Amino acid sequence: MNQWFERLTEQVALAHDEATVKATLEKLSREAGFRAYAYLNLQAETQTAISNYDVEWQQRYFEKSYALIDPVVRNARDQLEAFAWSNEGSLRMSKERRNFYGEAGEFGIRSGISIPIKAGFGRMAMLTLASEDTDFALGQQLNPVLAASAVAQLHARLEGLGAKPTFRTPIRLKADELTCLRWSAEGKSMRAIAIIENTTYANVAFFIRNAKAALGATTLPQATAMAKEFGLI
Repeated sequence: MNQWFERLTEQVALAHDEATVKATLEKLSREAGFRAYAYLNLQAETQTAISNYDVEWQQRYFEKSYALIDPVVRNARDQLEAFAWSNEGSLRMSKERRNFYGEAGEFGIRSGISIPIKAGFGRMAMLTLASEDTDFALGQQLNPVLAASAVAQLHARLEGLGAKPTFRTPIRLKADELTCLRWSAEGKSMRAIAIIENTTYANVAFFIRNAKAALGATTLPQATAMAKEFGLI
């Protein structure tokens, strides 16, 4: 895999548009013997993906918030280093983990390698290559430095191109919540928003509290920044 990571670095550096990056990922993944790839960007409680996984699996993964229970994502957060994994069942596994791996296996995701990197400001990004064979990925040799360097190059290119995700965590905000976030982004205080919208301060605080919860944000500035980044306001 070490030469593969060097090729990924080179090919991504040459890609000047989103379509070329995605085509490169698909081509190189298959050349390495993997069925599919998934690039995941995690921010607070929200995730975005660029992947050629089965669309039905991606939809299920995000609608059911599987990133919160996905053992691969958990290990990535803990290790922050390239690793291989397999979803072969074990009696020592929790029922939740067995069920998750069983669902993933239905879509041909039975083993893989995952390379997580820190993306700054509390964010993490990771690239996973998945195989239908439960033993395939465990036999791969991984140089963690080369792997992290290649994924960092990929992350920077996708961010720079403003690549559109194939799926992201569903964020459902009501009109009042979006309105308050937009006024906040325009520099208005909660008391000022209450006056502008002809409502009470308590209502504005309620709407903003709900918006922060939906976005997984801890502060109002973070919530407005995320809402703008996701194109919600």
